[in-house]
Amino acid sequence: MTVKIYIPRDSAALALGAEKVAAALQSVIDERNLDVEIVRNGSRGMHWLEPLVEVATPEGRIAYGPVKASDVAGLIAGGLFEGKAHPLCLGKTVEIPFLKGQTRLTFARCGVIDPLSLTDYEAHAGWTGLKRAIAMNAGDIVKEVTDSGLRGRGGAGFPTGIKWKTVADAVADQKYIVCNADEGDSGTFADRMIMEGDPFVLIEGMAIAGLATGATRGYIYTRSEYPNAIAIMSEAIRIARGAGILGASVLGSGRAFDMEVRVGAGAYVCGEETSLLNSLEGKRGIVRAKPPLPALQGLFGKPTVVNNVISLASVPVILDRGAAFYKDFGLGRSRGTIPLQLAGNIKHGGLYEVAFGLTLGEIIEKIGGGTASGRPVKAVQVGGPLGAYFPTALFDTPFDYEAFAAKGGLIGHAGITVLDDTADMAAQAKFAFEFCAVESCGKCTPCRIGSTRGAEVIEKVIRGIEVEKNLALAEDLCNTMKFGSLCALGGFTPYPVMSAITHFPDDFRPAVVREAAE
Repeated sequence: MTVKIYIPRDSAALALGAEKVAAALQSVIDERNLDVEIVRNGSRGMHWLEPLVEVATPEGRIAYGPVKASDVAGLIAGGLFEGKAHPLCLGKTVEIPFLKGQTRLTFARCGVIDPLSLTDYEAHAGWTGLKRAIAMNAGDIVKEVTDSGLRGRGGAGFPTGIKWKTVADAVADQKYIVCNADEGDSGTFADRMIMEGDPFVLIEGMAIAGLATGATRGYIYTRSEYPNAIAIMSEAIRIARGAGILGASVLGSGRAFDMEVRVGAGAYVCGEETSLLNSLEGKRGIVRAKPPLPALQGLFGKPTVVNNVISLASVPVILDRGAAFYKDFGLGRSRGTIPLQLAGNIKHGGLYEVAFGLTLGEIIEKIGGGTASGRPVKAVQVGGPLGAYFPTALFDTPFDYEAFAAKGGLIGHAGITVLDDTADMAAQAKFAFEFCAVESCGKCTPCRIGSTRGAEVIEKVIRGIEVEKNLALAEDLCNTMKFGSLCALGGFTPYPVMSAITHFPDDFRPAVVREAAE
């Protein structure tokens, strides 16, 4: 019987040497003519254990990690192919505590299947949501998504069903589904993991969106920094088209939907939906004024659904298992699950999918294991480089859109970056302004000029020049940017700046005063 060995080709695993591990193992297989097959799966999301090697046994998959190429010979000698004990053995994969505690709905197949195997995908409930959608009318599909409580997972948290209904109700000869896969926030990798580890689920979600709204064409807009995701996603689309899942008649339904991948040039601002649409049209990636909304006049002036990867990848399970099933997870207006992405100075970095509602402290200390450095946590930034810094005093905040907003924060794409007590929050505030200045599209004055002036003002504070006066000026600049910017780049930059000033005032005292206090 052929032994199956799973080695991820996810970018995180590749960066940590997975390709060398696979090559070393394949060399032994070829040399000894062993009946062993290597399957290149996606990542399970436990980045501190990558490269993670799994072997399929009658009792289930057994995991080993982190594995180096130099470990391969010893693993084989120790009984890798039988799943035997070894210093690198982690036991049954599903029993690893980090995985066992998760509620994997969107990421149920990620790391489990061969990403480009239709057989694997179908064996794990693939296409069941799409088949159900085909048997429904468009309005009922929209209602199912609306009733599920699904909100945009790309940052804004806007109800997905409302967006779909707006496009569905619009009258036009052409409509589009655009997937925003321009994952530019620091500490985020959920979109990439789906595209590399379970690309068919995104295809399925986009096809369902097309059936629901009357859109017949879809585009995945991603960044050039994701070559592996681009290659896998493009191949998955080709395979799906060849199998009749995409094209003139989706699964023989008589309704058309086709799609393709488009690659951007790496501008952070193109993560904003109107900048993305301009770039997709071949124009400079600058923000459009709203209204009109993209749902009414989007790509090429046509009604367009713009959803994040995770939003669309969550749709198949909603159609498969029903709105009530999905809505049963979470709390308040935050329903379903959220893929937490743990990064920065954290012991157990990776992806953890769970229902909304855990406190920030539980996420950092229990799931993440605290800091990698072993030093105390000082601040946690949630929501990428434009997210607020939360001190440990706010660790009782539930992971929920409204709860974070009430504390002056935002969930965003659910990227969580941890900093220990050596971090200088004045430097972090200055960086936020600098980041905005570099990434601004330049269209609106508050963002373009405010960010540059803001960096200068914080630099004066750091140097001890008229500290109170300049802190007041920084707050005034933040208010102007927050309420006067055309998009979230300028509008959200005040979150990290003001949270740093508010929660870590000692870091904004002149250096000489700080040294005296210490």
